[in-house]
This record gives sequence, structure tokens and C-alpha cells, in this order.
Amino acid sequence: MRKLPLMLIALLCASIAGAWDVKEKYTGPKTPTTDTAWHPDILEGYEARYVNQGEAFDGPCRSTIIRKLCKGSKRAFLYIHGFNDYFFQKEMGERFVDSGYNFYAVDLRRYGRSREPWQYPFNIRKQEEYFDDIDSALVQIRRDGNTDITLGGHSTGGLTVAFMGAMKGDKIGVDRIVTDSPFLEWNYNAFMRNIAAPTVGFLGRIFPNAKIDQGHCDGYAYSLLKEYYGEWTYNTDWKMIYSPPVTWSWINSINSAQGRTIRKAKNIAVPILVMHSSRKIEGCNYTPEFQTGDAVLDPAMLQKQGEKLGTVREVCAIDSGLHDLILSKESTRNAAYDTIFSFIRRHL
Repeated sequence: MRKLPLMLIALLCASIAGAWDVKEKYTGPKTPTTDTAWHPDILEGYEARYVNQGEAFDGPCRSTIIRKLCKGSKRAFLYIHGFNDYFFQKEMGERFVDSGYNFYAVDLRRYGRSREPWQYPFNIRKQEEYFDDIDSALVQIRRDGNTDITLGGHSTGGLTVAFMGAMKGDKIGVDRIVTDSPFLEWNYNAFMRNIAAPTVGFLGRIFPNAKIDQGHCDGYAYSLLKEYYGEWTYNTDWKMIYSPPVTWSWINSINSAQGRTIRKAKNIAVPILVMHSSRKIEGCNYTPEFQTGDAVLDPAMLQKQGEKLGTVREVCAIDSGLHDLILSKESTRNAAYDTIFSFIRRHL
């Protein structure tokens, strides 16, 4: 420890000091709720059902499958959301259905529709836990008669689907992968990427519930929400304006998935698309610049890491896209959708 810089020591001490969040302590019964049939979703025109994912490190857990069907189609698109997120992009499903695809999304365990009161939001020990949530949706998609499946993911969801492709190879069970600003690398300097984050991640195996504060930045949320400067309305209890502290085990999970994805990148056996913004935005609090680029990740890093994935790949920038490209202004998100649909057509 004496070899670690004082900044890192201070970071670790502060995190341990604030390790136990009283909001995490739930004393009621841990009774999971699952469905035997579809129910109307919170989004008009969609339906959803819960999937019992068994016992996890924090008790029973579930995922949620959301769908909007296109009559007569046997092609499907499955969407996986990012961190501090859930599926709320009603327009996205409508675009896919209008283009001839059955649309599906998953709210992963501890997120959105799936989060149980005893669960700390967005927490994870191993990224592989999400494979069960995704595989459950793929089983449903095949049961619905689909024979062509595209798996898509945004940010941490993009990392998860790329990681799944790298780990499962030709057994992934989909025909192609689409990623929107995938979290392939930390948006930090070299010291933070190569020393601080891995050290915290390693210690996360010992202190999994220790937490690191995410700061009080509003720039990205304000660029999305209609009540501020954006175009979108969503549940800010599920997609919070200010991200909650993340656990050290979450950091370890991300570190591990990023490293293993790149090490096994050539195992990705299906065509993969990596989309990212053309611009990186610096700062914390909102300015009009937040509407013109990625305020979360570094597009240059995504380009570099994306070029390592698979053997059939396309890596491209969407001009002035937000971190979530499909939540950008209309002309920009149109470019993102055009890119996705043309990629799918090229790799039928």
C-alpha cells in the first residue's frame, strides 16, 4: 500500500468510510414476483413479463422482458440498456416494428421494472450474471417464432453483449451484435485506468459492498430530460439525475469484463457494429455543449477498442451524437437508426 499514491489511498479510505448505505438495509420479506402471462407494460402498446432468475448474492432476483410485436415478422431485435437506466425508449421499439422487426428489451436484474426493494440499485458482482437475463429473453424470442435475431446494447449494456459474444463464441445464439457507445474502456487518464480502477476492483473482492460516490453532475441528465433541455420523459427514480454510489464489486465486474472482452475479442463469431459519438464533452454541469457529444465516455477510446472486436466488424462515429445515440436530436438519431438497419441488411 505504501507504493500507492496518496490520492489513491485517500480514495480507498473515503470509500470504506462510506461503505454502508442505510438505504441498502431492507428488513422485510424477500418474496419474488414473477408472471405466468404477459401484462400491459408501463409503455402504451407494449407488454411485459417478469422472469424468476433464482437466488443471487443479495436474495431472489428477476429480470423483465418487454416486447412489441410486428405481425408476420420472424426477425427480432433485442435491446439491453446501460447503467443507471432502464427501457423507456418507446420510439425505438416503434421504429423497429415499423421496419418489420419484432422488438424486445430487457430490464436487467436490479434495474427499472426488475428491481426489488431489498436490492441496491444497479449492483453486480460478475457481468456474467446478466447472461441469464439475456438468455431468458432469447428463449422467449425463439418461442415467438423468430429465426433471425440481432442483439443490441448501450453503454454497459453494449459491453455486456460484446462480452457475451466473446465468451460464448458461436454459441451466443444471435445473428449479429449492435452496440451504441459500448463501455469498452474507462473515461479516465492512464493512472486511473491502469492503477486506481484495477486496485479498487481487486479490493472489491474483499469489500464488495464498499462504495465510491459518482459526484453531483447534471450535464448528461439535463441534456436528455424534457423538463430541462432534452426531448425525453422517464422515471427519474429508475434513471436517476444523479447516479448513486457504485460498489467496488461493480467496478471489479466492469474491469474484468472489459479486459476479458478484449483478450477474447476474436472469439466473437457474428458481425458486430460499434457506434459512438464523434465528439467527447468535458465537464460536469450542463452547458449547451452537452447536446453535441458524449459526456460519459471517450469516443476515441471506443474507436480504438472497437477495432479489436471480432473478425467481421464495423466501427463508426455518429456526428455530434449524445452518449446514448438514439436519444440525440432527431437528425442524429436518424443517422444512428440508418446505420443499424443498413448494418443488419448487409449481414443477413
